Amino acid sequence: MATNFNIERSEQSGIQVLALDGYLDAHTAPQFEAAIQELLEAGKIRIVIDCGKLTYISSAGLGVFMSFIEEIREQGGDIKLASIAPKVYQVFEVLGFPELFNIEADPEAAIGRFGKQ
Repeated sequence: MATNFNIERSEQSGIQVLALDGYLDAHTAPQFEAAIQELLEAGKIRIVIDCGKLTYISSAGLGVFMSFIEEIREQGGDIKLASIAPKVYQVFEVLGFPELFNIEADPEAAIGRFGKQ
């Protein structure tokens, strides 16, 4: 079964924004991982993940966040999350993500958090 997943990349105020759309699972996690790795290799370590169109996330998808956050923070950057739908947020919440990541109502608020670090 093919799962629909897309990543839209943009930049706002020097912050990289990755807008996720669809299902983030074991089949699509490598695509998300490659997108973050690409930013990291380019030295772009201030990242907002816009989850507004993310309809599902599996443990494989969550693992991508966890695999990069420490390295990015060690380099002085961060990953902030925005626009998480209630169903997806429940998964983040069960795993303690609200304690590990800044989660904002929209990408603009998440981008604003970089100014307050």
